[in-house]
Amino acid sequence: MIKKLLALVLIINCQLSIINCYAQDNMMDLMDKNSENPKNEPVTATFKTTRVINAQSTETVAKKSLDFRITHRFGNIGAASGGGFHAFYGMDKIANVRIALEYGILNNWMVGVGRSKTMGHIDAFTKWRFMTQTTNNKVPFSMAVYVNAAISPIKRELFYADVPTHKNNNLHRLSYTAQVIIARKFGNIGSLELLPTYVHRNYVKTYVNPNNGASETNGLFALGAALRIKLTKRSSILAEYFYTFSKYRGDFFNWKYMNNPRRPYYQPFSIGYEIETGGHVFHMNFSNAVGIIENDFLVNSPDTWNLGGFKWGFNISRVFNF
Repeated sequence: MIKKLLALVLIINCQLSIINCYAQDNMMDLMDKNSENPKNEPVTATFKTTRVINAQSTETVAKKSLDFRITHRFGNIGAASGGGFHAFYGMDKIANVRIALEYGILNNWMVGVGRSKTMGHIDAFTKWRFMTQTTNNKVPFSMAVYVNAAISPIKRELFYADVPTHKNNNLHRLSYTAQVIIARKFGNIGSLELLPTYVHRNYVKTYVNPNNGASETNGLFALGAALRIKLTKRSSILAEYFYTFSKYRGDFFNWKYMNNPRRPYYQPFSIGYEIETGGHVFHMNFSNAVGIIENDFLVNSPDTWNLGGFKWGFNISRVFNF
């Protein structure tokens, strides 16, 4: 009996050894295959929402989902820019508010509408991500195109303010933006994107820069950059900067002119903190830009960080799935 038991244990042990060796061989083969051919899967969550702060991201709302967004900017914080203690560091003033709805037609194509306090702008837009970064780097980055059209329905006397005489033309109230968004996610570290942009306004007031004699033009080119650095699984640091190419706005390398308090426009720079809480993504940020859509903040940023002309603001995003 004992001999039979010992023989049975020996047989089982041999079988287990064979199975173990076979499993190890299969595992090694699988690892070799994976190292040679990593999975070709799309990279997700390059950014958490469709916008970084003001800048668009390559993210789009998922198919048949609705994103309800509220973007708020208080007044300037610094006393030299109208803030200070008497205005509770800008909290007593509302510089701008935008309420928007964004809907996903496909997983990589969305449309939306919004309304801003600044110039009363009502905007409609679409964004299409036509290239998505993959985990095996066969596609090294994501790309999207974004276009919008906005109309300013404010009163005629406000729209043509400081213009002595001008024939009313409702087409003057229209402006447009076209943008390409190029982004890459760097593992768990964060993400970076570039945003070459063109903004066209049907009407601009005739101003001349006394430093170089240049006048404002209907069309403006700008280049933006945005950065997201992950802190935890649900929180990140955000930053973005846009430079507008315009002789009217001065030479970027002329630092004396850059720091002149009388300079009419400054380049928009924003920093923020992002946290995801369940179905919400909440942004707290500081920006010298008053506008929220490109048609505003790329063409009209009269405040500078040097004089405390930055504003506290927040973005809230809530997604509903249907």
